[in-house]
Amino acid sequence: MTFLVYCVVTAMTEVATYLPVHGGTMSYYGYRYVSRSMGFSLGYLYWYALGILVPYEITAAGLVINYWPNDVNIAVWMTIMTVVIVALNFMPVKYYGETEFWFAGTKVILMIGLLLLSFILFWGGGPNHDRLGFRYWNDPGAAHPFIKTGDAGRTISFFSTLVSSVFPFTFAPELLVVTGGEMESPRRNLPIASRRYFYRLVIFYVLGVLAIGVTCPSNDTRLTDGGAGAGSSAFVVAIADAGISTLPSIVNAVILISAWSSGNSFLYISSRALYSLAVQGSAPRMFKACNRWGVPYLAVAVSSLFCGLTYLNVATSGATVFNWFVNLTNTCTYSIPFKPRDNQLF
Repeated sequence: MTFLVYCVVTAMTEVATYLPVHGGTMSYYGYRYVSRSMGFSLGYLYWYALGILVPYEITAAGLVINYWPNDVNIAVWMTIMTVVIVALNFMPVKYYGETEFWFAGTKVILMIGLLLLSFILFWGGGPNHDRLGFRYWNDPGAAHPFIKTGDAGRTISFFSTLVSSVFPFTFAPELLVVTGGEMESPRRNLPIASRRYFYRLVIFYVLGVLAIGVTCPSNDTRLTDGGAGAGSSAFVVAIADAGISTLPSIVNAVILISAWSSGNSFLYISSRALYSLAVQGSAPRMFKACNRWGVPYLAVAVSSLFCGLTYLNVATSGATVFNWFVNLTNTCTYSIPFKPRDNQLF
């Protein structure tokens, strides 16, 4: 998946670097370089999928909050997070960039710390001095049958994992394109940002998966029992098994910040997707309206309506709603339209 995303990021960055425009999205470039139908389909697909991701992230943040015992109704937390995310997107883009800088910095520090901790636990440097090595690759094993038994079950588990692994990569590269028209010196900075993006994928995703595979047993019930927040994190399971008591709450706090940050980013991209549709004539012209800071406020307001779906958590468990949003987003990920030579859009 990292290799495929590298190919996508390289192609997207080349297009956006050649023509960095304010409000430029993949739907805009599809409209400009392929056809109106391609731009129309991509635009509404991105707007819907990214809009759904906002309540998804708020739901994830709600699950994380429940890691700490509290008597506050989940609707209160949902409202606070929604108000902050929407308010940040109505502000000038420099404030959005500043908050994302600090949010992203916190996440990077956490991931580097967890990778270093995993390396230490690998050699038995934890409080219990239990050397993990590649123990869990042998027992209980690196792959488990799913639905069926034997090799057929392991084949199904591989493709099931492949489908699920799409979700962390979903629509993230598009943020480079969307911000290209609003950054300084895009023809110089976009290629730099795309290279750094790929390095982050290799370091944080590939090495992260390796780290949890080495330090956490795949059959641990805490991974699948619906535990809240960091209680279901493979890193936290490994930390608890190593006898470290204070770190899970710190990891949980950064996971909360990460979910909040992602919701902020997805609302930003979703509103720009709607703005781009209006620019290319595929959405009502009123969504082209911008305030004196250059923020398409009507597009932001309409895109913010997706946040109302977060209140599904009041009537249903957060884990169930979380899975609904995952499924809705994954169907969008695999629905990118294909434009063949005969102008038929599938």
